Amino acid sequence: MIGCTKLLCGTATVSEAMRLGRDTGELPPHLLQFSSGARPIVFWNMTNRCNLNCKHCYISAEDRHYPNELTTPEAEAFIDDLASLQVPVLLFTGGEPLLRKDIFALGRRAFDKGLRPVISSNGTLITPERARQIKDAGFQYVGISLDGAPETHNEFRGRSTAFEQTLRGIRNCLEAGIKAGVRFTINKYNQDDLPEILDIVEKEGIPRFCMYHLVYAGRGREMADMDQTKEEKRRTMEYLVEKTLELHHKGVEVEILTTDNHADGIYLLNYIKETQPERAGEVMELLRMHGGCSAGVKAANVDPQGNVHPCQFWSHVTLGNVRERKFSEIWTSNQHELLAKLRAKGDHVEGKCGRCRYVDVCGGCRIRAEMVYGHPWAEDPTCYLTEEEIA
Repeated sequence: MIGCTKLLCGTATVSEAMRLGRDTGELPPHLLQFSSGARPIVFWNMTNRCNLNCKHCYISAEDRHYPNELTTPEAEAFIDDLASLQVPVLLFTGGEPLLRKDIFALGRRAFDKGLRPVISSNGTLITPERARQIKDAGFQYVGISLDGAPETHNEFRGRSTAFEQTLRGIRNCLEAGIKAGVRFTINKYNQDDLPEILDIVEKEGIPRFCMYHLVYAGRGREMADMDQTKEEKRRTMEYLVEKTLELHHKGVEVEILTTDNHADGIYLLNYIKETQPERAGEVMELLRMHGGCSAGVKAANVDPQGNVHPCQFWSHVTLGNVRERKFSEIWTSNQHELLAKLRAKGDHVEGKCGRCRYVDVCGGCRIRAEMVYGHPWAEDPTCYLTEEEIA
């Protein structure tokens, strides 16, 4: 993730990260993106089942029973192993994770074992009672997807009442004392709704907004032609910079981030070089600490059947299965060629990414490269930086 508020407004510093220790287990949540540890944030798709049918779902979830998902005892053993590895965050996602009846027991187990459990949800099932259960189980954060103004969101989610239910779910979380944030996947179809979504974030007092770039996986692959053009991506970042600074100067307590396109970090760095040159060195160091694309390094994915993947979009590449071998053993091994290369991606990327001076703080998205060019080490097709900016 690229922390727009942190980088533009100086709300995170190199000295703070160093003072607290860059070991993953020592850093507070707001500084985890700058950790030096090899222990990853784990995205666990605990079920494929979902009550919605979203156009851009990366696992093509449906509202039906899926066989062979991890049982409760298997999930408990998995969580215990993550705790022994001291991973910083376990993100319960889906499908819709709240459709699993054991989610609260598993969340409590993760919390009691010293993990930081969080939920990624569509929000439609979060009633006041469900919000209290989320809090009581020890979940620290709920990221809720909101993909546009009411009409747009309802079209994306395949339900006429989705927007109303999602916003109510966010409100229920906040009223129950749970930190909640908006996740917004931008594309041609909803890009004009971004100002309205940020107005909602401000009006509702939502403390976190994360803009996701489209990744071509699952049903998202079918939407590749709906991705923004490079010119549109630049205009979006111009607006996001303007809005981040505006909200900060107004004293609105909201953190704005982007994810799945690390060119955003370089864009912010160039902006800071022009407007706050005295901070450019620190921002560059923070980007180095972050390290660019986290797939196979600071992020891992486990699917409902227990298969381990380099990230949630690499579902076609399996590193092992937690039913057969502990996650900790799978992750700490460099025996899988892709995993080893992802951890040294600067040595393998080609094309524009290979020419880029910022390869160590970006590296591009390898799965988008594979989907477009059939080659994971090709350049990221969505990089909007000019040759002059990367030279």
